[in-house]
Amino acid sequence: MGEPILVLKKDREKPIIAGHPWIYSGAVDRMEGEAGMGETVLVKDGWGNCIGRAACSPASKIRARMWSWDAEEAIDDSFIKNKLRIAISLREHINATAYRLLNAESDYFPGLVVDRYADYLVLQSLTAGVEHWKDTIVKSLVELTGIPNIYERSDVEVRRLEGLTERCGVLAGKEPEKFVEIRENDLKFQVDICSGQKTGFYLDQRESRTRILPYVAKKSVLNCFCFSGAFSVYAVKGGASQVCSIDSSADAIELAKNNARLNFPKYENLEWVVADVFEYLRQLRDQGRMFDVVILDPPKFAPTRKLVEQAARGYKDINLLAMKLLNPDGILITFSCSGGISAEFFQMILKEATADAKRQVFIQERLFQSSDHTTSLHFPEGEYLKGFICKVR
Repeated sequence: MGEPILVLKKDREKPIIAGHPWIYSGAVDRMEGEAGMGETVLVKDGWGNCIGRAACSPASKIRARMWSWDAEEAIDDSFIKNKLRIAISLREHINATAYRLLNAESDYFPGLVVDRYADYLVLQSLTAGVEHWKDTIVKSLVELTGIPNIYERSDVEVRRLEGLTERCGVLAGKEPEKFVEIRENDLKFQVDICSGQKTGFYLDQRESRTRILPYVAKKSVLNCFCFSGAFSVYAVKGGASQVCSIDSSADAIELAKNNARLNFPKYENLEWVVADVFEYLRQLRDQGRMFDVVILDPPKFAPTRKLVEQAARGYKDINLLAMKLLNPDGILITFSCSGGISAEFFQMILKEATADAKRQVFIQERLFQSSDHTTSLHFPEGEYLKGFICKVR
């Protein structure tokens, strides 16, 4: 039998030829031959022209994801290793022991996320194609980075859409300790790579954390959804007079406390609150308590496009509450990591919250994901994190 061929419907090839890696089931005319989960297929347009090669995902609405737009290029161990080499080379400028080493579609490697935490790599396999090549990926990562320890955090629901089960565990090297210590901009953090949120730390906020420093000196700071306390620690570094941190997870608050002590053991003006952020902000409003700076870095409110409207209400409510807790000329630092919420839409949500809060708001800075979280011009969905530093009057 020859190589399996995925044939597109006529006039459905344009996004693929333009560089977008996803082939939806609705764009597929037929499959010639059989392809198992994650196996490579030759992609042809409706007129029989070869477009490239892709990884097949028979169980997913995204039926295939492009590996290469060169139909003559073989998808083999050398191809996979070279893809990894290119991605790693883009991170050579980063001065940290924790950063994203490979960013899935945005690094032209659909479904593979690799984060570095000191002497460990954490791998997320999100697609059938990555799962098919996982052994090669692990071997190549050890060879290219010299880091022998690789831990898998494929404990995400999106795998079910691919017909895959969730998985965690050691792929190479040794089991991680409970906490792995990393360094970021001369600060130290303990990371739980086995069970922490995402792969253990919000690496995509590394550059934004440094941007808050000029705004917090001698200010009272409220850090909402603090997780492991990174923004709180940076606020102390920036000279904040006091910092109140809120998270719904008691474990996250304990880790945040440890990270604060690790860097500033003598700093005492820290308040830690385990609570639902929405409810606690309303309590603060009713108590008349005010702050100079409020930081909002919530989890993803819209994991799918169907939830965008509901997410917009959540973002409006949380920002409206934050504005009412700010002293005159206070600073609001607010983010959305929902891919379905564009930067323009997020700005519109803030505008509506501003009207309801009866405040004047001036954008000081626009913030995006850190540079290690690359964004391909051909994959705009990869630009998911957006934020604003605003003066609220």
